[in-house]
Amino acid sequence: MADNVGIVGVGMYFPEQTVTAKDISEWTKGNWTEEAIKEKLGIHRKFIANEKEGTQEMGALAAIDCIENTGVDPKDIDAIICFGEEWKEYPLTTSACYIQDRIGATNAWAVDVQNRCCSTISAMKMAKDMLIADEDINMVLVAGGYRNGDYIDYTDNNVSFMYDLSAGGGAILLKKNYNKNLLLGTHLISDGSLVHTAGVEYGGTKNPINEDNLDEAYHSLRLLDAKKMKDRLNEVSFPNWFKCIDKACEKSGYTREDIDFVDILHIKRSGHNQMLEALGKTSDQTVYLEDYGHMGQIDAILSLKLGLEEGKIKDGDVVCMIAAGIGYVWAANIVKWG
Repeated sequence: MADNVGIVGVGMYFPEQTVTAKDISEWTKGNWTEEAIKEKLGIHRKFIANEKEGTQEMGALAAIDCIENTGVDPKDIDAIICFGEEWKEYPLTTSACYIQDRIGATNAWAVDVQNRCCSTISAMKMAKDMLIADEDINMVLVAGGYRNGDYIDYTDNNVSFMYDLSAGGGAILLKKNYNKNLLLGTHLISDGSLVHTAGVEYGGTKNPINEDNLDEAYHSLRLLDAKKMKDRLNEVSFPNWFKCIDKACEKSGYTREDIDFVDILHIKRSGHNQMLEALGKTSDQTVYLEDYGHMGQIDAILSLKLGLEEGKIKDGDVVCMIAAGIGYVWAANIVKWG
């Protein structure tokens, strides 16, 4: 019998501070009304991290929550893949090693991976492939934190699609031959022609932070080539997403029609509804994260957690995780729950 990989459990961490659509409206200085932020952008509330809630620490706290939820001994974890963002406590430190130390996973080895908002799905595929290929690996923790919203300039209307950026931590634990909650097929597509169309403009070797740009630098997550990005995404984004969904289904022995729950990251309300309609699904088969905002790659874990808590995911259900991230990358996987 072929080896399988299953999801043992998940963990989350939410910062203490939240902001509302009204707050975001005020930050835009009148460019967006509270009602438009709620209805068009689909944001009622989101989370803001404080100075102690760094990316590495929030990832560790989510991992601790996952361990408590599952009852797993951290010493039984063989590897840790951290998908935490590069905006973290200290540059050039390995977030996976931080998580390893915080949770006491002394027998694990640790590595960071990054694929922006696709990172959870990418890391889950890597974890599954490692578990199947390496007889010495039986359990992998995938975890990380996110607070890229710190970089948003709310007076820049070009990045209104990123006004939803929230903060938090997420973790998901995968085990070889768990025989339930099976991670099946995954498919990813990347388009490197878009790599420098969006990102943080200042702080790298190209545009170092200096006294002239200091005030601007820490709010410079922006479109670096707005026309190229928007034109290209209008052409390929949804086709690439559906190709990922169909290929992930095909690899898993299913079709779109078999999907019972759509686990999708937070996007504007019209895009979310468009996705459901195209897949032939209803609002009862998903969770819209309007009260959480967009925690980047953590949305995939959060949506799974909420789907289970709300009874929208039941034993035997086929779950499709869907994500996309600047870079540009699209991804989907299939999980057979129960």
